[in-house]
Amino acid sequence: MGKKSKKEVVGDCAKGAKIFKQKCAQCHTCVESGGNKTGPLLFGLFGRKTGSVGTYDYTAANKDKGIEWNEKTLDVYLTNPKKYIPGTKMIFAGLKKLQERADLIAFLKKETCSD
Repeated sequence: MGKKSKKEVVGDCAKGAKIFKQKCAQCHTCVESGGNKTGPLLFGLFGRKTGSVGTYDYTAANKDKGIEWNEKTLDVYLTNPKKYIPGTKMIFAGLKKLQERADLIAFLKKETCSD
């Protein structure tokens, strides 16, 4: 009959913190003074262009992607990083569950912004 409406998924910061600790913290930090690890510093992520942390050695694929990080671009990227940015050196396979991505993005938005 009619089109299925997409229910908006609301992220849970506490659950996102657990996901970050389990799947991201080995390679990334969120705090401004954290610096780069195997992956780039995530502080200031929202509104930043791909491949733009000056102190991190990105692949050309990341530098050339030219998108701005926001909730939508992160959702697509976190689903399958190598599909969204072919040639990225990020070895993370992705988060297939929409709710897990929403939780992680909610955490990242809270923890990586200076406000």
